[in-house]
Amino acid sequence: MRQPIALVRTAGMVLATAGAMLLAPAIDAAAQAPTTGQAPATGTAAGCPLDPVKFHACALPKTKTFNPPRTPDGRPDLNGYWERAFTSQDIEEHGDGLGVQAGPSLVLDTPDRKIPYQPAALALRNTMVDRFVSPLASCHPPGVPRHGLAPASHQILQTPGYVVHLLEYSHAYRIIPTSGGPHVPGNVRLWQGDSRGHWEGNTLVVDVTNSNGLTWFDNAGNFFSDAVHVVERFTLVDADTIHYEARIDDPKVYTRPWTLVSAFRRNKEPGYELFEQACYEGNRAVEGAEAVGLKPYDGVSGLLGGGR
Repeated sequence: MRQPIALVRTAGMVLATAGAMLLAPAIDAAAQAPTTGQAPATGTAAGCPLDPVKFHACALPKTKTFNPPRTPDGRPDLNGYWERAFTSQDIEEHGDGLGVQAGPSLVLDTPDRKIPYQPAALALRNTMVDRFVSPLASCHPPGVPRHGLAPASHQILQTPGYVVHLLEYSHAYRIIPTSGGPHVPGNVRLWQGDSRGHWEGNTLVVDVTNSNGLTWFDNAGNFFSDAVHVVERFTLVDADTIHYEARIDDPKVYTRPWTLVSAFRRNKEPGYELFEQACYEGNRAVEGAEAVGLKPYDGVSGLLGGGR
């Protein structure tokens, strides 16, 4: 019997030190525990190793030869429940800490597999978790691309003209139009950004703009600004595996565009459904963080030029 994620996560409600990464890392660790029907973050996916770079190199050729199942309108069928294959406590390589599993870097295309921060941005990243409450711990929407990397189960629903991506954590969701149309005006800023999708062969390509810049990639404080532009690619490798890629560009924060890669594995537990995970703004779990001097995260405007 699958244990409700909301109950498992209560272990993260106590903060040990000011340097701890607070509630969200403990939540993320709890979400890694395998449950019935959910593959643990070990082994292989589509016969490919679960190191992101090795998975990418192995999976891409398979996407070119796999003929995916189709929806009635002829598109590759992404419908179903999915679990992320890689941890994302820190999208760069990280060791064990605070009871959280070690994990590989999700960064694909830099020589050291690290995010190519500008010097001032890197200095800020290195102090981020000592200054701010994690946006995910505050129950804010995860943003993109973290929506695809965040803990707990995922569900994808397709209809002609739309793809809906649901995340169990904090009721987060995305509605992605796939039949064209412009982005919303530039002065509209959104937690999840503004997504516009289209199909390139068997790949769902999603162009994301208009972020409010108030979310992180992970619990380690890796960040972007409201200038970020993300292009995501969802491609079935086989009937039970999605290759996920996100190309990130933010001239305020990085020296160049860069790419991260991850994967989803199908949850095939009979009768499975998403639980209600009642994370909400104003939750009292962050009071301990504020008591040791951490502040709510409000973006990097003004911070990259010399701090608060």
